[in-house]
Amino acid sequence: MDLSTAAVEQDPHDNTCTPEHCYHAFDALFCALTGETPLDPKFPDDKYPLFVTWNTRSSRAGSPPRLRGCIGSFEPLALHEGLAEYALISAFRDTRFRKIEERELEKLECGISLLTDFEDASSYLDWTLGVHGIYISFPHPSALPALSSTPSSSSTPSPLSSSTSLPSTRSRFSKPTRQLTATYLPDVAVDQGWTKVEAIDSAIRKAGWDGRINEDVRRSVTLRRYQSRKCVVGWDEYHAWRTAQGGEL
Repeated sequence: MDLSTAAVEQDPHDNTCTPEHCYHAFDALFCALTGETPLDPKFPDDKYPLFVTWNTRSSRAGSPPRLRGCIGSFEPLALHEGLAEYALISAFRDTRFRKIEERELEKLECGISLLTDFEDASSYLDWTLGVHGIYISFPHPSALPALSSTPSSSSTPSPLSSSTSLPSTRSRFSKPTRQLTATYLPDVAVDQGWTKVEAIDSAIRKAGWDGRINEDVRRSVTLRRYQSRKCVVGWDEYHAWRTAQGGEL
């Protein structure tokens, strides 16, 4: 097994994130769409930053699932309420997709990511593919000093080049520079086959910058890395769980 893939998988002895968390999120969506009564969760109501991801499974063998919605919170939330809330936010309010409908339930899988081990990185390259998720913030590049006429893009950027702040061309009476932010969960870069620089560049685009990305823009990034504990279940597993719990279907 490729080590970069193996690093994304949760230690089987780590019970931080379990199928019960996924079932609870699935139950919230199922009941919201059908009017059935949700089942009470039985797992501890701990607090974590969390993300809920909905994917559509392909009917073709070997085809990867397709993203259907993914939204979360970096604020620690009590899991009973937080998972149910973000299951619906991710299903109905991810503006990249139309709302999930009842007819799609049997093709869905639900992934829960509980975020842990937050650390400030020393540079935009100070993280490990397949291990860390990244949260980046940077000032809008229009506020950076004028770039030289010689392109400064580099395929081998310095790992020590990020800074927490850069001088602005605006006067001291200007409004504060707008910060752009974006995040990728730990498995995203590996799934996409990205290098760290490619992941950073994609995150910069995701944050809303559509201009040229060069080393000066990358150096303006402040990066916070984190890890996650993840579990995924499909409709069939959820269906069996709800039936075993005596829930209506």
